[in-house]
Amino acid sequence: MTQTNRGDLLIVLAAAIWGFAFYFQKTAMLHVGPFLFLGLRAAIATLALLPFATWEQRSASTNVFAVLPIAIAGGVTFFIAGSTQQFGIIDATVINTGFLTALYVVTTPFVFWVVERESVPRTGWIAAVLAFLGIWGLSGGSLGGLSAGDMLIALASVGWGLLFVIGARSARWGQPITYTCLQFGVVAILALTAALIWEDISWSAIANARTPILFVGLLSTALTFGVMTVALQYVSAPRAAVLLSTEVLFATAAGMLLLDENLPWIGWAGAAVVFAAILVVRLKPADQSPT
Repeated sequence: MTQTNRGDLLIVLAAAIWGFAFYFQKTAMLHVGPFLFLGLRAAIATLALLPFATWEQRSASTNVFAVLPIAIAGGVTFFIAGSTQQFGIIDATVINTGFLTALYVVTTPFVFWVVERESVPRTGWIAAVLAFLGIWGLSGGSLGGLSAGDMLIALASVGWGLLFVIGARSARWGQPITYTCLQFGVVAILALTAALIWEDISWSAIANARTPILFVGLLSTALTFGVMTVALQYVSAPRAAVLLSTEVLFATAAGMLLLDENLPWIGWAGAAVVFAAILVVRLKPADQSPT
């Protein structure tokens, strides 16, 4: 198995965890505010990654301060996108949250072009278009009925696209775990500060939300973003974005199994088109050069 194939598998694993994490993100809002949830999520992830980041520093060619500027950029971007998404998920369904978040499949190539000034291969654009059509199908074939929460989640997709590009650029320092740990430290500081200013904080509420907080903090944040940062050393940002679009399928499963949400026939057709997008990007690995 090549390094690119391993990177692909790691990204799909992250997509599966993220898809089911939308359920926990939504149920957590029954107990705590969006900023507090995001801050606790990031703080847990930072603590979980700290030992691994410390171990990574022992063999690093540069010190932690070399990675700090790009980690701050990633942290600020994550805070903006993550808080926007978390406010949106309050009244959006888990299925809608999944497919609207996956709009980063479309936004990432544009952000990649703006930031890196490097054109996206034709197969990447074809896959992105197919993924968008699949997402449209999963929405029921009409975006006209989107709620305010849906719109916030769609807006957050631009931030997620930028985060992919920043994560790919961080690979130049060869310290993926250190970068991810510092990034979430920045998110924790920003989100917990916002929670102290604008939200009521209750220890009993935090205790009631402990399961969602721990799942998202440890698995959906520490594990998956650490895995993704490693994978982005071998997989380009646009390619990773298309592979991660499979999270809409896992989010759909979570909504149906855990919240009794459902899809019309066009939604299932959209799921099939998303798989077609994945096949396009997987069958043409030579067209995608690692970042």
